Amino acid sequence: MKTAAFALLATAAMPLAALAQDTPAEQDRDEGSADAEVGIEAEEARIEPGDDDFHNVIYVTAAGVDRLDVIAGTSIVTGIALQRESSGQVGEVLASLPGVSASGFAPGASRPILRGFGGDRVRVLNDGIGTLDASGASDDHAVAADPLIAQRIEVLRGPAVLLYGSQAIGGAVNVVTKRIPPRVPDEPIHIDALAGFDTASNLREGGLSVDMPLLNNVAFHADASYRETGDVEIPGFAASDFLRDDLLADAAEEEEEGHIEEADELREAANISGTLPNSYSETWSAGAGLAAFVGEHNFGVSFGYYDTSYGVPTAPGTGHHHGEEDDDHDDDHDDGHDDEEEGEEAVSIGLERIRFDMRAGFDLGGGFFDSVQARAGWSDYTHTEFEGTEVGTVFDVAGVEGRVELVQTRRNGWGGSIGAQYSSVDFNAVGEEAYIPPNVTETFALFTLQEIDFERLELEAGVRYETTSVVAETLGLDRSFDTFSAAFGGGYILFDDFRAGLNLSRTQRAPTAAELYAEGPHIATQQFEVGNPTLDIEASWGAEGYLRGEIGEVKINASIYRNWFSDFIFLAATGVEEDDLPVFTFRQQDADQWGAEAQVTFPLVEARDFSLLGDLRGAYTNAELDNGDAVPRIPPLSLYGALEARWEHFDLRGEVEWFDDQSNLAPLETPTDSFTHVNLSLAWHPFEGEENFTLLAQVDNVFDAEGRRATSFTKDFVPLSGRNFKLTARASF
Repeated sequence: MKTAAFALLATAAMPLAALAQDTPAEQDRDEGSADAEVGIEAEEARIEPGDDDFHNVIYVTAAGVDRLDVIAGTSIVTGIALQRESSGQVGEVLASLPGVSASGFAPGASRPILRGFGGDRVRVLNDGIGTLDASGASDDHAVAADPLIAQRIEVLRGPAVLLYGSQAIGGAVNVVTKRIPPRVPDEPIHIDALAGFDTASNLREGGLSVDMPLLNNVAFHADASYRETGDVEIPGFAASDFLRDDLLADAAEEEEEGHIEEADELREAANISGTLPNSYSETWSAGAGLAAFVGEHNFGVSFGYYDTSYGVPTAPGTGHHHGEEDDDHDDDHDDGHDDEEEGEEAVSIGLERIRFDMRAGFDLGGGFFDSVQARAGWSDYTHTEFEGTEVGTVFDVAGVEGRVELVQTRRNGWGGSIGAQYSSVDFNAVGEEAYIPPNVTETFALFTLQEIDFERLELEAGVRYETTSVVAETLGLDRSFDTFSAAFGGGYILFDDFRAGLNLSRTQRAPTAAELYAEGPHIATQQFEVGNPTLDIEASWGAEGYLRGEIGEVKINASIYRNWFSDFIFLAATGVEEDDLPVFTFRQQDADQWGAEAQVTFPLVEARDFSLLGDLRGAYTNAELDNGDAVPRIPPLSLYGALEARWEHFDLRGEVEWFDDQSNLAPLETPTDSFTHVNLSLAWHPFEGEENFTLLAQVDNVFDAEGRRATSFTKDFVPLSGRNFKLTARASF
């Protein structure tokens, strides 16, 4: 089965027009020239008359180049696709794209996983600048970016992401908003709104943004959103079969020893079903921005506030001991039980972030450089872990990041940009489980991206030099790293806009503060994590071949890649315990990774008032260490198929998502079973033109099938949601 499935994957497969390259027109009305200032731009292409969702073809670009997909695999989620995949966490919004999964730690915390990599190997950006939060330090930390106010979300895979940081070996995700207005609206006021609810989590959400001109050359933007969910409904038991068997065996052992109360508690934990305890979330955000446009110059600023609180499900039958030894169980199990009850208070996280951003672009009037573009962000972030109502550990992050690019004047098919980037992140943790010591990470980088177009042949090359220092004064430790990364890609147009290409890359990544200096218990993840201050730079050689473009009405995007790592850094279970928690250590070893992603969309029926479209996608990745062990938490083979019928003002869509079992495991890692989710949706868009409204009714996981993400630390007790009825409305006028 896997051989046949992979053969299918290697030749085709991915999202329908609405998901990857085809996107609605509301962004085209509001984006434009200023998107280049953040380094990523959408270009208008074909408009399909009579379709109020428009489905324009757009391309992700970088400053100075026409199309970034020569050295990057790109996907864009916007419009009705963003509405359909709506979630409080960026990882869940993107999880259906090929090559993308999610960490799925909890419903309130789920980072994107790209080509099997997560954490700091995936750079999450807000309008081209890092989120400046603590989400990369641990999977229980939510990403401080609100998808509810996103205009679109862009995904970059492959070597081109070195433009945004050498850490981003896996890829980059850019959440694009209009916080700093991209242009002066040509109408007195423009309003975008979204509202929705569902049944599986008792979701209630709403978002509103307003754009208006203040003067002929000044634009104003304001937005706000609110999202609340209860505990999530799940199919079957919260605990996996593996964990349930373990709990029931422990219960039988306790019963044999005469500990009836403890045995009953373990059986009760094993039989939790129907609802995932402590999986609620509540999030709200607000922001405003101003931008002035004078000729070809522009300058803008924005302010944003983000606040979320969410429950962290814990493994059934476990408690939190904080390093204290239990009383002797045999001599006084009643007292020990009381201690356990006290330790089993619900764990929750409160997160707050204040952020300021700046954007500037200045026309240089010709010459070798056409313009200079700059972006900067400052963030004050606080993340508090609670045990019941008691404060456990507080993480504070103060961060600043800025980048400036000189964009070259394009001549004779040659264009590009040269830039510099600086960031400083001051991380401080206070509390019993401050497992990462206070530290300051500073990076400074110089980079360039160059493109030469020889009509049918297009070449791109990118180079990045980065120096990183990670200082932990309380430990008296100071590590510095100089890394050099480069990528070269070529694409040849076989016919029309269909091209074949090859990318080669050399990337280097400095270890993070957590990888270097962590040591101690972490309540939310239920792990005792130990860093390694002697870690070296992680480096890799990479190669990727691809086919992208259109053959008639068929759109194809397929790639196969391989990376050879030296000194690959990974978090591994040791099999021992400390403070009653399993010990995980950061280790380093050579590794190989290879995989494939494929996508194809095609018309099955095309008539005057009716069309039927097909959509196939798939992804597979494999990563092994030099000793033959699997790299932990790698996603399995996934395949997807969909049909979408469109007529007049309705779109009816059916999807089947299949995820293989994951039995290629790291030592002490537990397997996941295969599962299939079937989703249905019906969209009604009664109007045509720029003023549009879409009412979307959908049923996700129609057959209430149990599913668990192989990429998740909590897969054995945090399954995916059960059957979910959802209704959302999106308006733009």
